[in-house]
Amino acid sequence: MTIEPNLFGQPCLTRCWGRIGSKGQTMSHQFETEQEAVVLFLNLLRQKKRRGYSAVVRQSRTYI
Repeated sequence: MTIEPNLFGQPCLTRCWGRIGSKGQTMSHQFETEQEAVVLFLNLLRQKKRRGYSAVVRQSRTYI
């Protein structure tokens, strides 16, 4: 899950999931304020942790 601005500058929560090695699926939620996006992010994170999922931090790659 990531929170990033969309093309219009509004906060957007993007969720990605799927099997390893596949394209997977994506769902986006647009919000008026960043606070609303953070609230949903934290609620979803709590739900996933209760089900046994763990957070994975992906490091951005730099290409030269």
